[in-house]
Amino acid sequence: MKITRRGLLGAASTAWATGMLGKPASAAAEFEFKLGVNTPDAHPLTVRLIEAARTIGSQSGGRLNVTVFPNSQLGGDPEMLSQLRVGGIDLLAAPSLTLSTLVPLSGLPSIGFAFPSYDKVWTAMDGGLGDFVRDAIGKTGIVPMKKVWDNGFRQITSSSSRQLNSVEDLKGFKIRVPVTALLTSLFSGLGALPSSISYSELYSALQTHIVEGQENPLAQVSTGKLYEVQKYCALSNHCWSGYWIIANRRALSNLPPELLEIVNSSFDAAAVKERADLLELDRSLQVELTAKGMTFNKPDPVQFRAALVKAGFYGQWQKTYGSEAWAQLERYTGPLT
Repeated sequence: MKITRRGLLGAASTAWATGMLGKPASAAAEFEFKLGVNTPDAHPLTVRLIEAARTIGSQSGGRLNVTVFPNSQLGGDPEMLSQLRVGGIDLLAAPSLTLSTLVPLSGLPSIGFAFPSYDKVWTAMDGGLGDFVRDAIGKTGIVPMKKVWDNGFRQITSSSSRQLNSVEDLKGFKIRVPVTALLTSLFSGLGALPSSISYSELYSALQTHIVEGQENPLAQVSTGKLYEVQKYCALSNHCWSGYWIIANRRALSNLPPELLEIVNSSFDAAAVKERADLLELDRSLQVELTAKGMTFNKPDPVQFRAALVKAGFYGQWQKTYGSEAWAQLERYTGPLT
């Protein structure tokens, strides 16, 4: 399937109409679930979540209705995570880095410059590393689906005042990062000045120059229209991040086994499609964003990793996560320190 922004917008419109408004008026669902996510309507994550919700409604014979609320309609990520824990919402597509505020180990796969390619990522996340993180999430009282969804490799964008080609260019650079200690630590180690700002407030923070730049996968640069307020993009691939579909334990335990199986299988099948969508989209976005006025460059990652080693970044996080967790990571990445 050829994924383009125009195609995603069309798919999002169709999925939105079906997912949000498609519940039959003649019959009330036995179970009603709310699912929150921060991504815009056209993002592959949103599109596939709504498709999964539609599948769940169909395969359950209308017994379970899942309504997807994209674009942070139910609040920022920290607020939605709090709502999920108390049962205000039933499901959440939680960015792994945001989830790390509750489950520190969910940030483990996002260690700076750990994975060089998607092949390495999916071998780890569909294997022992994914199992290790999922077990940690489950111990906090929330329930993760089996497969993690893709958020992509993260890149650094900047305003017209600064192009980023080296570690030296990051010195004193005011950059927005998610509300997570890991990326704050990473960019501090590189000499930048990270500021934690919710994604829903990012565009205005860039527009008003509260920060000079930000870091996100290209899909969010595009769907969030960040190209309107950013000039340069350094293809740093400084970390990979994902989304976990997590559920309120009480809400999920109320489902009979046959509906629980439908929920699990539908979200996991959609996760595989979303991974492929995002990869295909990412390949085309550099051309699209260049046409919209962005200038791309590709810094050498070796210099950044060397700077992080010198700053004690890897040693710090090895101590934070513990030897067992670090060994799980290095099974797939090789030695990092």
